Amino acid sequence: MREFFADMDLMLVDEDGVPVASGWGVPIRWDGRPASLPSGYTEALVRAVEGHEQGVTPDTLVICGAIVTPSLKGRGLAGETLMALRAAAKEAGWDRVIAPVRPTAKARYPLTPIETYMHWAREDGSSLDPWIRTHERLDATLLSAAPASQTMTGTVAEWERWTGLVFPESGDYVVPEGLALLHIDRESDEGVYREPNVWMRHC
Repeated sequence: MREFFADMDLMLVDEDGVPVASGWGVPIRWDGRPASLPSGYTEALVRAVEGHEQGVTPDTLVICGAIVTPSLKGRGLAGETLMALRAAAKEAGWDRVIAPVRPTAKARYPLTPIETYMHWAREDGSSLDPWIRTHERLDATLLSAAPASQTMTGTVAEWERWTGLVFPESGDYVVPEGLALLHIDRESDEGVYREPNVWMRHC
């Protein structure tokens, strides 16, 4: 990120120059069709790096992250960060801005498919999920589900250490803050977690 796409690695500071939020993204070439989207966060990074190395001219910014200082959450800084990334994309001449959004409240519903969850709405019609809702307030729209946006693997012992749980037999497990189930295979000594995201388009 810092070597190839430093211009898309942004830091928001307050009036005293103290960092309050950060955001970053990578550029790719995309034809605008949901069917040709990367499978998610990881593939977007791969496509960006390969495109850079092959000299492909990008036309789309993929927003990969926006982080706010915990004590300052709820002040609209996440939205400002997303807007800053959109402005950076416009300045770079890229027509499209998309994001593999990690729905923060999905961890409460790990058994629900992302294809279902992404359409859950409150009475006012806005998304049930607060992070999807933040994007919606900036006029972003749903594109498609990314059921395996990131795949994380480890040994059974590693997953037990990471989660603080014990996995006595093979099967699927609910894990703390997991958006989906962790699959444990004790015979192969491996745990696989595929995290779902939601593709959204800003412009």
